[in-house]
Amino acid sequence: MLIKKPSDIPSSEITDEQVYVNRREFMRKAGNIGLVTAAAMVIPSACDAGVPQSAIAAGASEQTKDKLTSLKDITTYNNYYEFGLDKDEPAKNAHTLKTKPWSIVVDGHVAKPATYQLEDFVKPHKLEERIYRLRCVEAWSMVIPWLGFPMADLIKRVQPTSKAKFVAFTTLHDPKTMPGQRSNSLDWPYKEGLRLDEAMHPLTIFATGLYGKALPNQNGAPIRVVIPWKYGFKSIKSIVKVSFVETQPRTAWNDANPGEYGFYSNVNPTVDHPRWSQAKERVAGEYTDRLKLRNATRETQMFNGYSEVASLYAGMDLRKNY
Repeated sequence: MLIKKPSDIPSSEITDEQVYVNRREFMRKAGNIGLVTAAAMVIPSACDAGVPQSAIAAGASEQTKDKLTSLKDITTYNNYYEFGLDKDEPAKNAHTLKTKPWSIVVDGHVAKPATYQLEDFVKPHKLEERIYRLRCVEAWSMVIPWLGFPMADLIKRVQPTSKAKFVAFTTLHDPKTMPGQRSNSLDWPYKEGLRLDEAMHPLTIFATGLYGKALPNQNGAPIRVVIPWKYGFKSIKSIVKVSFVETQPRTAWNDANPGEYGFYSNVNPTVDHPRWSQAKERVAGEYTDRLKLRNATRETQMFNGYSEVASLYAGMDLRKNY
């Protein structure tokens, strides 16, 4: 079967966002799409976007009951400090990012280290649609139809050795095209990490697109991580390096302020951020002031509602390992 990459899809073949949303809603009301926990469901509209007919929206859990966030809100309200500290700045500034050519280094404790061109990194994997709700530590959330592939597929491909306990990720470092990296707001380049079992979980993906289109620059083009049960800053963008390491890697926000941002950063309504509550959240596009938490109406769910990951943390004190 021919597997098309988002970059292979001509704009004439991409389903308009409104048509995409309307068709999904029609099918849901018609009873052809069931709401099931951690199960696969066929999304007809994905085929229109050049995704194989086997494409799925897996692991959506209760989040599939939520309305999809509009493409406008997804692409104009972003945390991406490399392109500015305010939410509207990445959309204004990220046009400077050049995503072709793009290489990704895989190194560390693996049997098959390599430097890949993006096409070679993605090509062996089937692109799937995953509807995930991503929650920001500032208590706002979005429901996004991501296009990507399970991280586990890549991990199996490069064959980690017994010494690999964690996976570390690094974002592009290019102050010429990323103006935010000229500041000292963080220790650049941006770094993140996961325990190997977290990276292997079926919900963890490398995302290459959203709404059936290639990722916009401000959303982490050309490839990023998505981990839906963790706060959004764990889902590192514009990745250029994936390293398999023996000890817990340094991460950008944990380095910057360990008292506020832990390594695990699982969505947990019982562990407040020192400066605000995490017990409730607001849906992106339905408010104007991100710090007016009185506008938050949705009860925050443990692990962002993805209860199937709870076994990863059995026996851990999640107030200590925040």
